[in-house]
Amino acid sequence: MGELAFGPFRMDLESARLLRGGSALDLRPQGFNALRALIQNYGRHVDYEQMIQQAWGGAVVSRHTVAVTVGEAKKVLGEYGSWIQYRPKLGYSLEIPAAEDLIRKGQHFAQRFTRDGFEKALDCFREAAGASSADFRAFQGMSSCYLMLGSLGLRPPRETYAKFREAQREAVALRGLTPGLRADNACALHLFERQFAEAERELLAVAKESPDFAPVFTHLVMLYLTNRRFPEAERALARAYAADPLWPLPAGIEIFLRICKREFELAAECGEKAVELHPYVPIGRFFYAYALQCSGKLCDAIEQFRLVQVMSPCFPWPRAHEAVCLAESGNCPQAERILDELEQRRRVDYVDPYNLVRPYDVLGRRQAALGELERACDEGSVALAYIDVDPKMDSLRGEPRFERVRDHVLQVARSDSAIGRVSAQAVSQAAS
Repeated sequence: MGELAFGPFRMDLESARLLRGGSALDLRPQGFNALRALIQNYGRHVDYEQMIQQAWGGAVVSRHTVAVTVGEAKKVLGEYGSWIQYRPKLGYSLEIPAAEDLIRKGQHFAQRFTRDGFEKALDCFREAAGASSADFRAFQGMSSCYLMLGSLGLRPPRETYAKFREAQREAVALRGLTPGLRADNACALHLFERQFAEAERELLAVAKESPDFAPVFTHLVMLYLTNRRFPEAERALARAYAADPLWPLPAGIEIFLRICKREFELAAECGEKAVELHPYVPIGRFFYAYALQCSGKLCDAIEQFRLVQVMSPCFPWPRAHEAVCLAESGNCPQAERILDELEQRRRVDYVDPYNLVRPYDVLGRRQAALGELERACDEGSVALAYIDVDPKMDSLRGEPRFERVRDHVLQVARSDSAIGRVSAQAVSQAAS
């Protein structure tokens, strides 16, 4: 019998289930039938008599019963309930905003998890905001893209963080703090401001409110990794998988969790499964390559890093890791050439200094490596949130300059965090 799709929803006609993001929503069969009638008559009004025929099979019920049933469907749609409209004498209709196709296209681009994908998504979301300035999803999409560009080190973190906050304020002003917006806000508190306790409180509140919302659990995994709270990270990862077993991000995060726990062989096994299930997701393949590198399988790691580079040329990390593998294999001249290439690249594009720390160090240029670490700190690199667990930093531990950066990064309240807290408070106030 197939399915009907609209916005972020799918109607499984055979099982009479309404799904959003893979999760079934609680909608009575009669509400499902009423919603199906509206979708099948998209763009047209469905009057009382037609609704009776299509949703009740001709059985006569009161107009009040019809109104209550359609109201149930609107409630289940949540923030999209306003798509169902009623006009006296004409009946009910499903009216999807003009920006819907742009928003769906933007969400598709963002799922590539590449810089090009995020920037194409931003173009779609900006156009959607222009077409429908009252649709909060356009601004939510922009804020999420800026968050990812900054947190993945694809754009200067402070620049993207300011744009993230601006877009999120617009989204919150239109819709309030949805679970997605709250989770993104908590992620920003964690990575950009390093307000760990505050971020955890926000994420746990969202998890309690929306236990089937997978992104909140992936955020919790990364937060717990920061603080070496591995058992809690594993529990959060299990909940992310339970919420959405086929979402590619938890698979990549699991590899990184194993790497941080120094379970390198297990990390490589997880990576092999991840790339088999999601072969075209560069982040998962990158972590697989990193696991191979940590396991000492340098040739295999180089092969995978090169594949990531082909899939997503915008990522500087695979080349930096490839340089490390080459140097550890004894091919220092080729590693030096890659390092020179990355230095040339940073003249015209952003390259997170954190990525250059290990290549300099493995090539015997420790002072330059420590200089890159300090530069990363000055620029607000979000990768520094994992300085305490990332194996890339192991060779520098105990160095006084390293320890000064580490102490600065891991302190709960940073000297400049008041700016971020004001921004976060502004978002919360806009919701009230």
